[in-house]
Amino acid sequence: MKYPKGWGAASIVVLLLILDQALKIWIKTHLMLHESIEITPWFYLYFTENPGMAFGIEVIGKLFLSVFRIIAVIFIGYYLFKLVKQNYSFGFIACISLIFAGAIGNIIDSIFYGVIFNDSVGHLATFMPDSGGYAGWLHGKVVDMFYFPLIQTVLPEWVPFWGGEEFVFFRPIFNLADSSICVGVFLLLIFYRQTLSDSLTSKNKSK
Repeated sequence: MKYPKGWGAASIVVLLLILDQALKIWIKTHLMLHESIEITPWFYLYFTENPGMAFGIEVIGKLFLSVFRIIAVIFIGYYLFKLVKQNYSFGFIACISLIFAGAIGNIIDSIFYGVIFNDSVGHLATFMPDSGGYAGWLHGKVVDMFYFPLIQTVLPEWVPFWGGEEFVFFRPIFNLADSSICVGVFLLLIFYRQTLSDSLTSKNKSK
């Protein structure tokens, strides 16, 4: 086996993609939009869709975003391929693999979901509906479902600006692909910051 680390990276990417897409498709076909399942008082599967970035952050220009994601994934994939060939440490390669897998997972939604599913407003979505999907190619929405309202309360009236309003922590709703990207970036910054810098600024092999 010429590139055992490459097989390890491929295994990470494939496993995460399978899990990410299986969960998204299950959510999409079993819950209506904004419907939720309580797992614990602080953990819900809450079906929402976002047309923008991770954690529901929206940006202008869906087509631009989808194309940008595709270009970014191509560069990350090429970078990962070079790391394997140059025999970097597997921990570093695994971090990049997590980011790569997460980016691909959300790209799949953006490219295909608008075409292969109808909308989920007031009814369950159908896979490959006869009437067509809810959007065209590259205009699909990303399926999110992990919601962790660890703290839900009403702010005291004396709090400036937000007094008397509902406060929820942690409010963002995200998916497995988002988590994969965040874990990969977090581990890079904690354990492989220097390796990342060296790999981007030097052609020398690092172990």
